[in-house]
Amino acid sequence: MATIVGIRFKKVGKVYHFDPNGLDIHAGQHVIVETARGIECGECAQGNREIDDENVVKPLKKVIRIATETDLQVARGNEQQAKEAFDICKKKISEHKLDMNLVSVECTFDLNKILFYFTADGRVDFRGLVKDLASIFRTRIELRQIGVRDEAKMVGGLGICGRELCCASYLEDFQPVSINMAKDQNLSLNPTKISGTCGRLMCCLKYEHDGYHEMQKITPRVDSVVQTPEGKGTVVSTQVICGTCKVQLDDSDDAPKTFACSDCCIIKSGKRKCENKKNDTDELDILEEDTKLVASEEPDGEKPRRKRNRNNQRKRKKSSDDEFEHVTE
Repeated sequence: MATIVGIRFKKVGKVYHFDPNGLDIHAGQHVIVETARGIECGECAQGNREIDDENVVKPLKKVIRIATETDLQVARGNEQQAKEAFDICKKKISEHKLDMNLVSVECTFDLNKILFYFTADGRVDFRGLVKDLASIFRTRIELRQIGVRDEAKMVGGLGICGRELCCASYLEDFQPVSINMAKDQNLSLNPTKISGTCGRLMCCLKYEHDGYHEMQKITPRVDSVVQTPEGKGTVVSTQVICGTCKVQLDDSDDAPKTFACSDCCIIKSGKRKCENKKNDTDELDILEEDTKLVASEEPDGEKPRRKRNRNNQRKRKKSSDDEFEHVTE
């Protein structure tokens, strides 16, 4: 068994495991730890607890100390400096006339590195911008291109339901969402109704998908021929949540009757219908394609790779690395 603590570095972010280093740490306390980015100040989300060694990714980094009042003042000062860096970077972006949108700025606890998160429609040559920022702040500068879903998580806002965005309030990580989830829930495939504030498929489509998937196993499809307690008929419509279906009986001219799906025996299953129209296909594919990319706490902003000629592959790889992960001392 290994003793660990869970540390979170953002208000709504992933919880990372650390070795408490013999300290008794409780949830809500702030601690100073060493990460891949440098020395960081984080909040304890999970106090000391023991888990199996198999579930631990070793080696675990150790907690340096429980944050003192002086450490908390330094952290607040870093937040203020990040705000100032944001304004300076916005001006420099305007001077260089770069087509990019600055989203957020973060400083490590020891000010060894300043990270700038931005969005852009394509590749951006920001090497000149990095040099200017490095000359101003005299520290390591790192620019990271993020997606629109990560932008919504950082900026926050309200969804069409009137509540705070799920990604900005409690979701630690993004889950893949597909158009098939909307189809399984019999939702309108109008992109404006199934896309969120970020312009991609709503994360909440994932919440009830498992329940719909299980209930659809006992729900006959439309146009299926079923045997009901009152005779044979054809399914006209279904209510997955209610577990009922409307059946037009063969020997009756009356309106369709409602039966419980569990009382209907399927004789011949109906065919699955394609609900999306041809003119909506391209737009729906765009929504689904981007939401399949799982976002992380430190996205690298790389685009899906394309097929390249072997002669140009090495040159392009080198220029791409310089362009998207340019770090200046």
